[in-house]
Amino acid sequence: MRLPGDEIVARPQLRTDHAITIDAPPAEIWPWLTQMGWQLGGYYTPEWVDRLLFPPNWPSLHHLDPALTRDLATGDTIPDGPPGTAWYVVAEVNAPHTLVLRSSTHLPPGWRDRFGATIDWTWSLRLTELSDRRTRLQSRVRGRTAPWWVTAIYRATIVPADYIMARGMLRGIKQRAESRPPRRLSGRPPLTAAAVDR
Repeated sequence: MRLPGDEIVARPQLRTDHAITIDAPPAEIWPWLTQMGWQLGGYYTPEWVDRLLFPPNWPSLHHLDPALTRDLATGDTIPDGPPGTAWYVVAEVNAPHTLVLRSSTHLPPGWRDRFGATIDWTWSLRLTELSDRRTRLQSRVRGRTAPWWVTAIYRATIVPADYIMARGMLRGIKQRAESRPPRRLSGRPPLTAAAVDR
């Protein structure tokens, strides 16, 4: 099915789709999406993934932090690495149902200048309300890369990694959103402009 943001990247070379049903309405799931990000709430992946792949990052939160949950708007940035390395830009948002993120920054340092490498990809998260206070959460990534060998590398590495991380993230969101009631604790520094500095 068509999802918000599908029109942004024309003729994608990479596409992944994942979904999960959560026993909670969209309004109770949405805050978990708004605090996602590097050294923010994380991405709710399993702890072994956080430790193995992203040791400089904080572990994913198991609670809602009022200093990190925010009203996202088009153009907001969400860090996905140390400052100046990688980030998402909010391309579309309609709380509590749609969040579309876009990035052209997820390349190894120097590849853009040395090899003319490019990447343009979107990450669409769609929450569809079902009966009995349940929600279907869909996650879709669509990307286009250049030159050909960058595409080959990303297909060989990113697609398998996405399978592990996306499934772990969806299960992590499900577990957190289904806890009753979600705890709102503050134990991290407040969100500042520096925290989302590109």
